[in-house]
Amino acid sequence: VQLQASGGGVVHAGDSLRLSCAASGRTFSRRVMGWFRQAPGKEREFVAAINWSGGSTYYADSVKGRFTISRDNAKNMVYLQMNSLRPEDTGVYFCAASPSITIATMPADFTSWGQGTHVTVSS
Repeated sequence: VQLQASGGGVVHAGDSLRLSCAASGRTFSRRVMGWFRQAPGKEREFVAAINWSGGSTYYADSVKGRFTISRDNAKNMVYLQMNSLRPEDTGVYFCAASPSITIATMPADFTSWGQGTHVTVSS
């Protein structure tokens, strides 16, 4: 699976952004998909994940209630709707695909990664 993330930008605290991830490959619909982010000087951290059907999602505590992950298997797309953005949400956001059968949250569980899209939230 090849992935291409887009939708990042520079916004103010409280604003919203929607990230998109376009996937290629016939196995997309069978993959757990996730979003991770990496702030400057910090480790890559888990943000959200969704199972193959979209029926199960999981979020990092820091984004729960503000971010929503979704997917459209017919279009080979995954989305991350980010509301009520905070300066601490700033970073490079990556979409990733995992062959795991169940929801995965560790970077090592994901075998395909997109190139990342930058999100900057100013206070």
